[in-house]
Amino acid sequence: MTEVTTQQAKQMRSGIDILGEITSKGEVRTVNLRSGGTIDTCNSTLRDADGDIELSLWGEDIAKVKIGSKVKITNGYTNSFKGQISLTKGKFGQLDVE
Repeated sequence: MTEVTTQQAKQMRSGIDILGEITSKGEVRTVNLRSGGTIDTCNSTLRDADGDIELSLWGEDIAKVKIGSKVKITNGYTNSFKGQISLTKGKFGQLDVE
């Protein structure tokens, strides 16, 4: 697996391996799931030498990450919402905090 940069990740859809630092973390909010129930989510910013990308954190991953944390996403994917590209680990990805 080859790590990509934030700019490369913005052009990809899935299978994204990336390493960066969390530079901001927004407020936690609760959203409704399509399958019923709710889950907490939080937007953060992941920065590498190439730039920034929005990183969506879900559930227990929110507490793992703090501003300044070095984070590695394995098998993540991007989606676009209101013209903003964001990265998430998704169901099959992995988030490691160093």
